[in-house]
Amino acid sequence: MKPQVIRSEQMPAALGPYSHAMRMGDVLYVSGQTGIDAATGAVPEDGFEAEARQAFANLRQVLEAAGSSPAAVAKVTVWLTDTANFPAMNSIFGEFFVSDPPARSAPIVALPRGLRISIEAIAGVGD
Repeated sequence: MKPQVIRSEQMPAALGPYSHAMRMGDVLYVSGQTGIDAATGAVPEDGFEAEARQAFANLRQVLEAAGSSPAAVAKVTVWLTDTANFPAMNSIFGEFFVSDPPARSAPIVALPRGLRISIEAIAGVGD
């Protein structure tokens, strides 16, 4: 079985030599999705919450491009740069994963280009 690269014009450009997502059978591996707006190539200027909402929108775009959805996500890692942003992220996470939220970890790290959030996921695809 060969992995299938997931591509979509609605996704922001990758920040390096990697694919946004790879499908292997019925499993989707999503690389870290940041708050960069695909249309502008920039991060929203309205603070962390706007950046986080954009990151979750980008995650949704990748999931849908692969034929998946937030309901099919089993595991999420949300990389944050500041613990002060955890409550806002947690609230937005709850809006995105309305019921039966996936397993999650949220390490505090440094991210490139001044980004404050990156979200990676493992999801199911298909029936």
